[in-house]
Amino acid sequence: MSKTLHHRACHLCEAICGLTIATQTEADGSTQILSIKGDAEDSFSRGHICPKAVALQDIQNDPDRVRQPMRRIGNDWQPIAWEAAFALVAERLGAIQAAHGQNAVAIYQGNPSVHNYGLMTHSNYFLGLLKTRNRFSATSVDQLPHHLTSYLMYGHGFLIPIPDIDHSDFMLILGGNPLASNGSIMTVPDVEKRLKAIQARGGKLVVVDPRRSETAAIADQHLFIRPGQDAALLTGLLNTLLEEGLTRASHLPIEGLEQVRSAIAGFTAEAMSARCGVPAETIRQLARDFAAADKAVCYGRMGVSTQAFGTLCQWLVQLINLVTGNLDRVGGVLCTEPAVDLVAATSGGHFNRWQSRVSSLPEYGGELPVAALAEEMLTPGDGKVRALVTVAGNPVLSTPNGRQLDRALDGLEFMVSIDFYINETTRYADLILPPTAPLEHDHYDTTFNAFAVRNVTRFNEAVLAKPEGALHDWEIFVELAKAFAAQTGAQLKPTMAPEQMIDMGLRFGPYGDNTAHKLSLAALREHPHGLDLGGLKANLLGRIKTPSKAVQAAPQLLMDDLQRFAAQAPGDARQLLLIGRRHVRSNNSWMHNYHRLVKGKPRHQLLMHPDDLAARDLTDGQRVRISSRVGMIEVEVAVSTDMMPGVVSLPHGWGHGRAGVQLAIAGALAGASVNDLTDERALDAVSGNAALNGLPVEVVAA
Repeated sequence: MSKTLHHRACHLCEAICGLTIATQTEADGSTQILSIKGDAEDSFSRGHICPKAVALQDIQNDPDRVRQPMRRIGNDWQPIAWEAAFALVAERLGAIQAAHGQNAVAIYQGNPSVHNYGLMTHSNYFLGLLKTRNRFSATSVDQLPHHLTSYLMYGHGFLIPIPDIDHSDFMLILGGNPLASNGSIMTVPDVEKRLKAIQARGGKLVVVDPRRSETAAIADQHLFIRPGQDAALLTGLLNTLLEEGLTRASHLPIEGLEQVRSAIAGFTAEAMSARCGVPAETIRQLARDFAAADKAVCYGRMGVSTQAFGTLCQWLVQLINLVTGNLDRVGGVLCTEPAVDLVAATSGGHFNRWQSRVSSLPEYGGELPVAALAEEMLTPGDGKVRALVTVAGNPVLSTPNGRQLDRALDGLEFMVSIDFYINETTRYADLILPPTAPLEHDHYDTTFNAFAVRNVTRFNEAVLAKPEGALHDWEIFVELAKAFAAQTGAQLKPTMAPEQMIDMGLRFGPYGDNTAHKLSLAALREHPHGLDLGGLKANLLGRIKTPSKAVQAAPQLLMDDLQRFAAQAPGDARQLLLIGRRHVRSNNSWMHNYHRLVKGKPRHQLLMHPDDLAARDLTDGQRVRISSRVGMIEVEVAVSTDMMPGVVSLPHGWGHGRAGVQLAIAGALAGASVNDLTDERALDAVSGNAALNGLPVEVVAA
């Protein structure tokens, strides 16, 4: 027997914490994982890991994981050879497109796609051959407003300014809970220590959230806010900054700021207070405190994106940073300059070049809002979706009105899933093509390095050998492309392995052959703990991609949406509003099958303020029925004074165990899916992003 230490980053969330993994090779040649610990020599994560890291071992050993291609025959699954599976996919998709057009095939890519560089580099090698406009992903139930705002203001959807958390004196967080998420569109390992460091150097942390979250619990100030009304608080803050002259000049060229000043004039703190539930004087004082800080950052995350004015909120966040001089400034928000620079290597993107067939929702970057996916399958007529390709996704649990999508999937003519689980979505597939497990392939974080709070880079070698007969995800896409090209006559371009692409990206990037760093794949292999390339610095002036090379402060799309917001009718104050929540032990719908992560106190209950329980004659621990326009679920309720009165909270990603899904977890532990309640018609009208937060619901005894 021999023991080996391996060093790589955990890819299970955006924090990319460094790991030290000990393995032992047995006399029979098999390899066992002995331990997974934080890598103390990783300068970025500094030895920190969260409980999710151990799930890498659990994924590897999970008896529920699919390890060979499987074909569904009725309700049974049977093994099928790789070549036969590829040929079947090519024949069925080719025939459906030949009969009904290219858009009769749809694509859905799930959240894990950006956690795996083989999917990032090679999925389009096959999916691009389908030439369908019906492409969807988890982006539009999460972060689409971030990308659209950056596209409109800075000319590129990946040019997203990131909080310079290590140098800031004041951090205002809206709709984010980094102590549970480990940071999101802010790659920030060891985030609790970094937030407490702001306080230790005399700074201040303020959290705005309808729930006193884990992050709010350590904040200097927590403000409850009525769900879906963050735009009211943000306009009140921006108005106060402009009205009271609490602004600071920017070194950036800016177009449209005077139009913003004029448009925001009526949105005073006093006018906005009733809408958001925050006292006017508190709004004004928050603006003054923010402006008085030497280096401040306003950060809005998922809670402000997944609502009816999500893009408006993200625009206002950018404007608050801009007018206070904190955009492109150390200690404020800065654009990361990663070693493999996706901004420099790609065009800025495009928006609304086409719309969805049924509801005319706009595309962004070639993808349509996923809220339209089910109706595109269910609505008859030319262009109806008849086949689906899913990649590392479970939209039945993770997109609005999951039961409607259930029905839609059941009516498809053909479906193929690149996944290694039979889950609530893939159970409808005709074929499941499983890639290797995470520790069986190498990895490079093309996405999360681009959102990191420092410029960092690392190449992650495989820890375990690729099993005989298995294929990496990128190899699956290459073989699918070959089979589809042979079937349809499509022309294939040459390709190369992902690691070769990364090597080229490193060599031609900002730290490559022509710089002092001379980065390459070979150079990274000499640094298994990763490389720190320095703190963030001002660079937006040289990287902005708008036609005029100036920040566009007043995109017409958002100026118009400001008027839609102004005209919004007040909601019923008696109506309960539902919000989601995260937990550090899980990530969306794909980490509830590992016992060491789900053990302990239940965390899938509905949280409810005691006054709201009493008003409905409900008691703590009782089973309740939650209903919305689209559906009804039953869960256990838990009393919580951390909830704002009138607001209830249910976590995303639960609801496992539908018929035909064989998982280790069962019974009450499976929980209920909040997306059996969320409404596919509730959208951010600008981007089409799902408005998952602020959903009106009724709660009664079950």
